[in-house]
Amino acid sequence: MGVVTGIIAGASLLASGIGAATAASKAKKDASRAKERRTQAEAQVQSIKDSRQDIVNPYESSKDLSSMAEDLSGNLSNPFAQLGVATGAAEIQMEQTDIALANTLDTLRATGASAGGATALAQAALQSKKGIAASIESQEAANEKAKAQGEANLNQQKMSEAQRVQGIAISEGQRMQATDAAGKQFEFQAKENRTNADLDMASGKVAQASQDIAQANQNRASANAGFMSAVGGIASSTIGAYAKK
Repeated sequence: MGVVTGIIAGASLLASGIGAATAASKAKKDASRAKERRTQAEAQVQSIKDSRQDIVNPYESSKDLSSMAEDLSGNLSNPFAQLGVATGAAEIQMEQTDIALANTLDTLRATGASAGGATALAQAALQSKKGIAASIESQEAANEKAKAQGEANLNQQKMSEAQRVQGIAISEGQRMQATDAAGKQFEFQAKENRTNADLDMASGKVAQASQDIAQANQNRASANAGFMSAVGGIASSTIGAYAKK
């Protein structure tokens, strides 16, 4: 019975040893495959790093817009500089006065009127013509002033419009530059996010493969220990069985 029991025990230990050896072989293969996966993942990580886009300056194409600002002072003028004195009315006044005096003297001579009457008539004619001349001169001056003021207002409106258009041009230039820079920055960031996602995924594969290698090595070590234990047990059982004969 002792021999039979020893044989049974030995067979059990042998089966255990075979199982341990099989497990160790499988663990070795698992570790080898995990190493291959890690090598591939590390190569992928390096490839992603090597192909990363260059860092760009989104404002490198920005231009100086100061040349768009022009000195508009040359468009200004002084409409009051050419204002003249209204002398036409005064000349008319003198002519009219001379004519009136001459006519009055002729009339007085023809009628035999006294010199005093002639003087009174001449003075009345003179005052009348003075009033007319003064009125005409005042109107001419007022018209010139109104014309000058209108031209001044027109110049100011033209200047304001030129400044408005210039401001729009500069503002639009600044907006387009800012938009271009923002677009480049968005494009760069979008590509960078994709690259980082791919890099994270590849790095995760490296970490997982390393973990699989460690687990396979641990399994192999455990299986080898089991195999050695089974071999030792078989040896002890065999020696024991023969010792009992």
